[in-house]
Amino acid sequence: MNKPETRPVIGLTPDIGETQARPGRPPLPRYELKQAYCEAVRAAGGLPIVLPYSDDIDAIASLLSLCEGVVITGGGFDIPPDYYGEAHHPRLGPLHPERSRFERLLVRAALARELPLLGICGGMQALAVELGATLIQDLESQLAGALEHQQKNSPGESGHTVQIDAGSLLARAARTTLLEVNSTHHQAVREPGRARVIARAPDGVIEAIEGPGRFALGVQWHPELMPGAQQLSIYRALVQAAART
Repeated sequence: MNKPETRPVIGLTPDIGETQARPGRPPLPRYELKQAYCEAVRAAGGLPIVLPYSDDIDAIASLLSLCEGVVITGGGFDIPPDYYGEAHHPRLGPLHPERSRFERLLVRAALARELPLLGICGGMQALAVELGATLIQDLESQLAGALEHQQKNSPGESGHTVQIDAGSLLARAARTTLLEVNSTHHQAVREPGRARVIARAPDGVIEAIEGPGRFALGVQWHPELMPGAQQLSIYRALVQAAART
């Protein structure tokens, strides 16, 4: 009997919500993950698994021992500003403290192991903050001349273009230096810290970064929600790096 093809295991961080309350049954917390993330990892040749939250460093190390790569997903929440030494802006969005604590420890441990890591939207911001970055807490009120980065059209459609540095991880993966992307965020990286800025929007907003190590890439958009081989190539680059782990 032929052995099944081995796919690199890619851990994905979920969000947290609640089950709907019913008579006699209180709402219960539950993990939530958009199907598109798993579909993109599978289409890129990986095997997606969901990573449950923990504050235990040893438990996080055990989780990462199961993975050849990690995706820090996006979500409708902001990173606590005290993570990068700032006070809360009046237009700061909702916080998910439990998730932010877990992702902070997970990113730190993955970078220490040089485990291939991809940060999507808020996941890019989590990667950046761990690398010493600060964030613009609200683009509309804090950046004069900013584009509309919370597009009203479908996230399957373009919101704007990004200019990519030639020779970067992203340029090599997508085989282009100009890419149409969606835009569903109200925050962005301000000062990149130890991260390398590798793509910007036409208004100068940072749209992609690289970190140190074998493969550490953050993109401010959601490639899993957009059609086309160039978008899928971002996940494929992660899976290929994971296959070499």
